[in-house]
Amino acid sequence: MIHAGTLCKAEIAKIKLVIYLLLQDLGWDPFFEKNYEPIRQPGLSVMRIAWENREKYTAYGELGEYDCSLSGRFRYEKENKGDFPAVGDWVAVSILPDEKKAVISAVLPRKSAFCRKVAGKVTGEQVVASNIDTVVIVMGLDLNFNLRRAERYLTMAWDSGALPVILLNKADICPETETRISEVEAVAPGVEVKALSAFANVGMDIFGQYTGKGKTLAFLGSSGVGKSTIINSLLGREHMKVNEVSGAGSRGRHTTTYRELIPLPGGGMVIDTPGMRELQVWGDEEALELVFDEIGELAVKCRFRDCAHESDPGCAVREALESGALSQKRFESYLKLKKEFVYLSKRAVMKPNALERSKWKEIRKRAKDFKKNEK
Repeated sequence: MIHAGTLCKAEIAKIKLVIYLLLQDLGWDPFFEKNYEPIRQPGLSVMRIAWENREKYTAYGELGEYDCSLSGRFRYEKENKGDFPAVGDWVAVSILPDEKKAVISAVLPRKSAFCRKVAGKVTGEQVVASNIDTVVIVMGLDLNFNLRRAERYLTMAWDSGALPVILLNKADICPETETRISEVEAVAPGVEVKALSAFANVGMDIFGQYTGKGKTLAFLGSSGVGKSTIINSLLGREHMKVNEVSGAGSRGRHTTTYRELIPLPGGGMVIDTPGMRELQVWGDEEALELVFDEIGELAVKCRFRDCAHESDPGCAVREALESGALSQKRFESYLKLKKEFVYLSKRAVMKPNALERSKWKEIRKRAKDFKKNEK
C-alpha cells in the first residue's frame, strides 16, 4: 500500500481526481461533495448503497464492492428507520483492513427520496429509494391498468424531489394504446407518458434521455407490470428473474424481492423495487396540488376560502362535478389521498405525545416500585 507521506502533493491530487471521477460514475456530484466536507476525516471513505436487506448492506466505492454493517454508535443515535441507509444512499464508511468489508458511520443528506409509510399500523417512514434523478412509474396495458394507482404513485413521486415519468408497458397486446395514453395524460399534468413493449423491444429508445453517466433511474410499479423485463432489456442480459403473469388477472408474483442498484453498461444506474401491494402516502400534502392541479384551480374560485366542497354555496368544485367538467372518480381519489395525508400528520403529532406518556408511565411505575421496596 502506498502511504500519503511518500507522495508529493501533485501525486496526491491526481489520485484524488481519479477517485472523484470513479465516484462520479456512481452519481457523486458537488451536492454530495459539499455535504461530505463537514464529516470528512482520515480513515473515512464514501460509498453508495447498492443492496439492503434487514440492515445488511452491499455498497459500491472507488475500490469495488463491499459488504457493510452499521456502527454501534449509528444504531444508538438513530431512532427513526427513515434515517437508516437505503438503496441509493451515499454513506461514510471505515474500511476494515485486508477485508472487503466496511462499517457505516453516517448517511449523507439525500438529494431526493421516494418514501412511503411503513406497511401496517405503525406510523413510520420507509425510504424505498434515494438520490434518484428520474422516477419511472411503470403500468401494464392489460388488466393491471389503473388510473387511481397512477395518481397515488405520482403524488409520491412528485414528493420525492425526482422527475416522474410514466411508461405504459405491453403495448404489443393493447389495441387501444393511444386512448390509454390520453387517459393517463389527463390525470398526469406535466408528466411525460409513453407506451412501449419491453417484450417486443419496441419504444425502448426513450431511456436514452434519462440514462447516462451518474444518472439514476428508479422503477416503480405493481407486480407483473414488466419492470424486470425492461431492466433486462436495458442491461442487455438477464439479470432480473422474470415470472409469468396470470392471464386472468394480469397479476404477477413478486419477481423482485428486494431493492437493488444496478449499473448500466452505457452509464448510469437503475434501482429496481419489489411490486408493492400496500402503498401508503408519506411526505408533504403539497404534492397533491401538482397531481390534482385542476381541483386546486377550481377551489380558488369557490365563494368561501375554507370551502369543504360538500354542500357549501358557491362551490366551484361541486359545480364542475355536476356539469361533468370534473370526474367524480378523480375527485374521490383526491379526497382519499388528502384524507390519508391528514391522518398521517395527526399520527405524526400523536406519536411523540404517546411516547411522552409512555415515558412518564414508566417513571411512575419505577417510583411506585421503589417506595414499595423501601417498606
